[in-house]
Amino acid sequence: MTQMHRMKREVGLVGAVSLIAGSIIGAGIFMTPQTVILSIGSPGASLVVWACCGLLATMASFCYAELGTVIRESGGEYIYILRTSGPVVAFMLIFSALLLLKPAGLVGLALGFAQYVVAPFYSDCPPPVLLVKLVAAAAIILLATVNCINVRLAISTQIFFTVTKILSLGIVIIGGVVMLMKGHTENFQDSFQNTNVGFYPFGIAFYQGLWAYDGWNNLNFVIEELKRPEVNLPRAIIIAIFLVTGLYLLVNVSYLTVLTPQEFMSSSAVAVTWGNKMLGNWGWIMSVAAGLSAFGSLNGSFFSGSRLCLVAAREGHMPDVLSMVHIHRLTPSPSLIFITAIALLVLIPGDFQSIVNYISFTSWLFYGITLSGLIYLKIKKPDLPRPYKVPILLPILVLIAAVFLVLAPIIRNPQIEFLYVALFVSSGAVVYIPLIRYKLCRGLFTRLTLFLQKLLQVAPADKL
Repeated sequence: MTQMHRMKREVGLVGAVSLIAGSIIGAGIFMTPQTVILSIGSPGASLVVWACCGLLATMASFCYAELGTVIRESGGEYIYILRTSGPVVAFMLIFSALLLLKPAGLVGLALGFAQYVVAPFYSDCPPPVLLVKLVAAAAIILLATVNCINVRLAISTQIFFTVTKILSLGIVIIGGVVMLMKGHTENFQDSFQNTNVGFYPFGIAFYQGLWAYDGWNNLNFVIEELKRPEVNLPRAIIIAIFLVTGLYLLVNVSYLTVLTPQEFMSSSAVAVTWGNKMLGNWGWIMSVAAGLSAFGSLNGSFFSGSRLCLVAAREGHMPDVLSMVHIHRLTPSPSLIFITAIALLVLIPGDFQSIVNYISFTSWLFYGITLSGLIYLKIKKPDLPRPYKVPILLPILVLIAAVFLVLAPIIRNPQIEFLYVALFVSSGAVVYIPLIRYKLCRGLFTRLTLFLQKLLQVAPADKL
């Protein structure tokens, strides 16, 4: 019989907060503020959008805290949908997540990191696209290697970069406070003038803003490695989300205080523009800080994404080899290698803004399905043990917001790309029938699993 290996509970409260906050604070807060204000049209409305995005992420994360204490398994949305909506919908999620959402999210973060790293060397012109993508590819491979080596090393890396990010945002906030104290409040006069009112501008602005909050659910992917999940999961979520929301609002106030509306909206990297204006010759510090911030988020996405892949394989929805861990390091190296390979393929045609819109569209589709499952559990199974619970009104409100975010851009400004994404998600049900339901090509996958198991020195991972 094959020996089962068990991953260890090595993520404490500090590591959990770092995993959430460090995954959220990435390229988004340094790259999307100008896109939010371009979509919504005014500084005042943009601050409202950022606050509402923080509120929505907070409400959704509270709902996920209850789900994580009721269903104490790693895998995030996948395992919740599997337990509440059945295997077909869960497979549609995993099919979309591992072939589109997670790799595209990694690519978006890697491109953000690369753009900021090379920006100081091309101050007078945009950097070459090929160079940006090569740097992004190097970052993806490096962090995949770190996560393959050791779980503690990956968590220590996450904590280090989380502290770096908070310090970087602190510099921006202090600069804004200094300028406000000097009386620079002209950008906040008539701050709601020229606001674009309508479902479409608000929908696109929310997509861009919520991209900056992406990662609020990352801890739910690694619950089986979390110490005392019934206690640390809600605590980590509350600490991290409130910390990030406060930082984001203050950072945007600083951007709007220091930069003119023209500078703000014409900038392709608002943090660098802010740094050049406030710090002068030391402006490159913000470019490096933004790059490190995206790098830390990339690490957190690798950590959570590999666990999603492992859990799906353990449930029979992906090849068995992806459910295995290294026999000595106890890291999910096959899953990490798989996600890395897909991400490098997505990187070839990757474009940052289109990645953000289509990831947000697909993500909130599945968030809505997940929250429907929570509502179902609260109504049909009210006696399940719940160390932490929220009022039923909360998942209902987040579900309504999810429906709005999915439908608003399609109704107001339909684009063929949204149809392609919808068809791709739906194709998961078609793939499910031959490969999962009737297990076609099982012999081929078995031989491949045995070969890779020996090559990678991995063995099946048991649940904690």
